[in-house]
Amino acid sequence: MVDQQRRAGVLLHPTSLPGSNGIGEFGPAARAFVDWLADAGQSLWQLMPLGPTGYGDSPYQCFSAFAANPLLISLDRLVAQRLLVPDSLERVRALPEQRVEYGGLIPAKADLLKQAFIAFARDADAESRRRFDEFKQRFAGWLDDYALFMALKQFHDGRVWNRWPARVRDRDPEALARAADELHERVEYHRWLQYLAITQWWDVRHYANENGILVLGDLPIFVAYDSADVWANRHLFHLDARGEPTVVAGVPPDYFSSTGQLWGNPLYRWDAHREEDFRWWEARMRATFALVDIVRIDHFRGFAACWEIPAGEETAVNGRWVEAPGHELFETLVERIRPLPVVAENLGVITENVEELRKRFGFPGMRVLQFAWDSGPDNTFLPHNHTPDSVVYTGTHDNNTTAGWFEQEAGAEAASYIRAYAGRELGPIHEELIRLAYGSCGVAAVVPLQDWLGLGPEARMNTPGRAAGNWSWRVRRDQLDGDLGSRMRELARIFGRVPGTKNETETD
Repeated sequence: MVDQQRRAGVLLHPTSLPGSNGIGEFGPAARAFVDWLADAGQSLWQLMPLGPTGYGDSPYQCFSAFAANPLLISLDRLVAQRLLVPDSLERVRALPEQRVEYGGLIPAKADLLKQAFIAFARDADAESRRRFDEFKQRFAGWLDDYALFMALKQFHDGRVWNRWPARVRDRDPEALARAADELHERVEYHRWLQYLAITQWWDVRHYANENGILVLGDLPIFVAYDSADVWANRHLFHLDARGEPTVVAGVPPDYFSSTGQLWGNPLYRWDAHREEDFRWWEARMRATFALVDIVRIDHFRGFAACWEIPAGEETAVNGRWVEAPGHELFETLVERIRPLPVVAENLGVITENVEELRKRFGFPGMRVLQFAWDSGPDNTFLPHNHTPDSVVYTGTHDNNTTAGWFEQEAGAEAASYIRAYAGRELGPIHEELIRLAYGSCGVAAVVPLQDWLGLGPEARMNTPGRAAGNWSWRVRRDQLDGDLGSRMRELARIFGRVPGTKNETETD
């Protein structure tokens, strides 16, 4: 964390913000949500990765680990800039407001963004062009490869990069130069989308910081195979001469799955990263910190050792643990990037060397209260076993909502244990777990907005292993009305989680 201040926060991805354009955006609704958080005594806003989503609309499978998602660009702001006319938004405004309907949203928004780009290219004033040029120069290190990757992907009907013609697939300099020239307008379009997405988000983040709210972002340890990152840096991944993965990532069998989890992401050639003094990782971390204040690293245990599965396996059973140079990597990053405010996702079966790595660099870990009730008083997720270097959650984006978990998954034994732990008959389960999170000694308590609203399984953000239907939940404007914010602020005040206030229980 950036300091030792006790904090409270809300987990809500920007896609879930309210609004009438089919998806949450970096526009007025984002600033209004910041106002609501500040009024509610919150000082953290946790997001999922902000990258451009690919297959399955997952923010954990992006076309780039550096870029931002154009679907989050505020169309209302483009109307205000006269790059779109208000009537042009009718198609997206016909989409449902309660959920993101990606099938209808993606083509509709793409058409509008292309219209806006044409208007910008035709009518932008000198100052707007200068700012765009400065952005392109500042981020050329990743932006040029990404924009060309997306232009080529469009040109080749969305095919995975290893199915492109060999010379482009293998990044022959002459073939790339020709492609960049022939696809110049498309390449420039994707640069411009990044300019819009990132600068709009900077406005929101700056507004959050001005209101005392830090943005807690998310960095998945692995990148998607079908990404500009892998295409442009093949030597940093375990790939064969045709660009096919030789080994892929996952986790071994455990009590969650008898066959483990086969993620399929390409694994890093750590020797190649070491030879380049971890410059790619430094660039990736710097790009992430350009968007957020604190970074949660997903699957942190992979920096101690990765589960390596031969490509072509149908399950994760036939893998092996391969050591990763986490100590060397973070020594390098801490030396070059100061401060390095990181939260380590240390869930699952965590070994001593993973905790040693986390503690050596002072990274807080995670405690999830839904996991606390199945193994007795030694369970590390129980509040009496928390430590100050913890970020405490009721649940995460991969969990059912707390109300849904209690209804569908917890079982009578867990319910009995929670009742005994509370020492009384339980109220609504989401309120009970939120209170336990806030009362923990952990430095931060983060609660998904769905849990504050007491919503059931219909509001779940993601069900791991389900290919479709995820990442679509959205909050309605009216759900943030009423006294919810004042109740949140009072609980944060009672447990000393409003920055600048003392831990007091009496009424002011």
